Amino acid sequence: MYQRTGDSAMKKDLTNIRALLADLSNPEQQLRCIHVGGTNGKGTVSHLLAAALRAHGFRVGLYTSPHYKDFRERIKVDGTFIPEAEVVAFTERIQPAIERLNPSFFEITVAMAFDHFARARVQWAVVEVGLGGRLDSTNVIDPELAVITNIGYDHMQFLGTTLPEIAGEKAGIIKAGRPVVIGETQPETEPVFRQRAAAVGADIVFADQLPRRAFETDLRGPFAEKNLQTAWIALQQLAAGRKLSLESEKVDYAFSHVNELTYYIGRWQTLREDHPLVLADSAHNGEGLRPVLERLQELRRERGGKLHIVLGVVNDKDLTKALPLFPTDAIYYFVKADIPRGLPATDLRGAAGGYGLVGQAYPTVGEGYRAAVAAAADDDIVFVGGSIFTVAEVLP
Repeated sequence: MYQRTGDSAMKKDLTNIRALLADLSNPEQQLRCIHVGGTNGKGTVSHLLAAALRAHGFRVGLYTSPHYKDFRERIKVDGTFIPEAEVVAFTERIQPAIERLNPSFFEITVAMAFDHFARARVQWAVVEVGLGGRLDSTNVIDPELAVITNIGYDHMQFLGTTLPEIAGEKAGIIKAGRPVVIGETQPETEPVFRQRAAAVGADIVFADQLPRRAFETDLRGPFAEKNLQTAWIALQQLAAGRKLSLESEKVDYAFSHVNELTYYIGRWQTLREDHPLVLADSAHNGEGLRPVLERLQELRRERGGKLHIVLGVVNDKDLTKALPLFPTDAIYYFVKADIPRGLPATDLRGAAGGYGLVGQAYPTVGEGYRAAVAAAADDDIVFVGGSIFTVAEVLP
């Protein structure tokens, strides 16, 4: 599976997914969709939009990737996972197509999501891009709205080595005559998005250039304000296009009940309230990690204790952009997530040592996590991060 093995299961082409969906009578054509891409925050914005649409009384499908604990997290209707029996039945039903097309894991999963949403008669489907945009398997839909949160350095082996190149790939979800919301204005990428929108006749707005509105939210973490603003402007765009009768009080409710409405986990999640405080977050690139680590340092100063970091990464990440961001005065527990893509803990310790990050290597996430909690004093903080797969192993 791509989630576990990386590019070996990825196909940068839409031929297979189109053929697979044609065998299913094109369920994606029955759906009213919002397409959400970007480097960081696209999963959170997807959950915010799904929560808001649910609060307005709609039946909502939500497709996200990857998953933390259960494959079925990827495909939800009104916050409920796709049933196991339906996963099995779908796989059996498309077996002839699997043998003929040899689709990737991701292609099968996307097709399963669209099929499930069509059968469930959802009124809206919020679809998160898997990787990039232009050639991502989700990019077969004609959405009512596209959202691109921001652009950062991630998956550069697939998307390009400069921000404009990466933006060009992600801009591929901007469709003719369909509005697009860009979450963050960045000088390197703004021209790319404006040029793409002009070329296809799409109205474009930048969320951070528009008036802000304060929200109470159950989201915790340094990115909450940006993600809330992006989702809010996206909802306003739907309303402007007469796709939604927007009610502010329902948005207020939704944004303060995201966990309840959508099953939202793994982002700045508190695993233990105190003695010591234990936090986990899935940020795994420089742009995502920087504010997370800054917030951790603020919390440590407030509490007056030490910071223990349980760190595990995948083997295809550019560590030269991430490791310099980590504090040298933290205590490290280097671990390997239980996936083939996991970087061995000893290799990570060696790389981290070059940046003054010192600690012990542990063969599993569980061993490193238990060691950190045992060593931490009451006022200390234990943080688990580096990848979704590392975080997944400590979630309840």
